[in-house]
Amino acid sequence: MNTMKATPLTVNDLSVAYQKKPVLRGVSFQAPEGKLIGIVGPNGAGKSTLIKAALGLIPKLSGDVSIYGKPYRDQRRLVGYVPQRESVDWDFPTNALDVVTMGRYGHLGWFRRPGAAEKRIAMDCLAKVGMAEYADRQISQLSGGQQQRIFLARALAQDAKLYFMDEPFVGVDAATEKAIITLLNELKTQGKTVLVVHHDLATVKEYFDWVMLLNVRLIDFGPTERTFTADKLQETYGGRLTLLDRDHATAALTDGR
Repeated sequence: MNTMKATPLTVNDLSVAYQKKPVLRGVSFQAPEGKLIGIVGPNGAGKSTLIKAALGLIPKLSGDVSIYGKPYRDQRRLVGYVPQRESVDWDFPTNALDVVTMGRYGHLGWFRRPGAAEKRIAMDCLAKVGMAEYADRQISQLSGGQQQRIFLARALAQDAKLYFMDEPFVGVDAATEKAIITLLNELKTQGKTVLVVHHDLATVKEYFDWVMLLNVRLIDFGPTERTFTADKLQETYGGRLTLLDRDHATAALTDGR
């Protein structure tokens, strides 16, 4: 099969459980190419679980996932992943440039070590996220926003076609948030597909072309203007939902009692 003609991500009847409690139930969708896709839902809805199951990081109860028509294990080089910052051991003794260079390993094969060409690519990626001057800095000495930029640079260095990003905007300053969304739009113009777990409902319409509404089961998935509606959000979150405008930069959720 021609990988460039197949759908970037196809999920069919995906179910996942933790200690026999369903976290995802029967989720099926196809992600279109060249879109920024927000994954939205309440805490415990299975958003991060969806990404981890797609990447084979956690076991599935049922269902299958394909990347451009093939299993993930056959398509690793086409996939970039930015995990939640809290899940990373930032005390690991390495510098920013080395972390970003790791993104090139999939292009090198098992026995080649990164050379000058890979280092140049890594430096270019650091420059794109405004972190070139921190190349030799230990990652433990960076701020939260700077650490997030380093992980974005590593994903860029992979030169993937499909990206998964788990809460990239959490705990970053306004400048970093702006840098991230600029980068996401650059990836989109290159025809990349990006799925982003996102919590700030007030920025969804501004940031994403498509939206997935998830709460254990898939509530809806499609273009933002059709999917991101009050009725669908109420179905996703339950209770009473109050959306504030972008100037407030927040969204308030209440249980309606």
